[in-house]
Amino acid sequence: METYAAVVLAGGSARRMGGVDKPALPVGGRSMRDRVLAAVSDATPRVLVGPAEEVPEGVRVTREDPPGGGPVAATAAGLALLDPDTALVALLAADLPLLTRAAIGDLLTHLTGDNPDAAHAGQGAAHAGQGAAHAGQGAAHAGQGAALAGGGSPSVPMVGTGLVGRERPDGACFVDGDGRRQSLCGVWRVAALRAALDRLTVERGGRLSGAAVRALLAGLVVREVPWSGDGPPPWFDCDTDEDVRRAEEWAR
Repeated sequence: METYAAVVLAGGSARRMGGVDKPALPVGGRSMRDRVLAAVSDATPRVLVGPAEEVPEGVRVTREDPPGGGPVAATAAGLALLDPDTALVALLAADLPLLTRAAIGDLLTHLTGDNPDAAHAGQGAAHAGQGAAHAGQGAAHAGQGAALAGGGSPSVPMVGTGLVGRERPDGACFVDGDGRRQSLCGVWRVAALRAALDRLTVERGGRLSGAAVRALLAGLVVREVPWSGDGPPPWFDCDTDEDVRRAEEWAR
């Protein structure tokens, strides 16, 4: 597996759950935050962005500026703690209790591995969908949902501006069965994220607080990866009490 770092974002307000410290909620007898950190136990370093009283040994902790400033501000704070020569980073929400090391390995393979067949097939889907996509990227997404429903081997499209030939992706993230991108369950090239942060900082007059992840990733070449492995989807996030109950059932 490629050497990589991990930045775990744990500073959300959990409004739909009454403002609790959501990443600290247990699933399968272990906090969601610790389960995510365990899934990237081979990452160096591991950075947690958000409040935390206790973390596993070796995990670096920082806060976004201002605290509660959102995932883009938290991403900037996390990347600031990485060594200058760090090339790859897993950027993850802290409420992904079903995430596994195998799933992270799958994403890294799609980002860095030589998979020309998937890339070639995916570019066709992406180009075909992009005309419909400024009218909506629907064709590529619908095709992924159908492939997953049929249990086949879905293509892996790359979506982004300036997509030419076999352009190297800037990141890889999972998409759900409806083709929705799970951007905070992905791996990225650090240089691409830093450049995107610089661009967005200029566009927003120096403020990243409140910026959307969608705006950060705009223009990046992203390889979208449907989950076809065994077990529950690693991108499943817990935004409600019902989500936590479902994750608990899966984790048994």
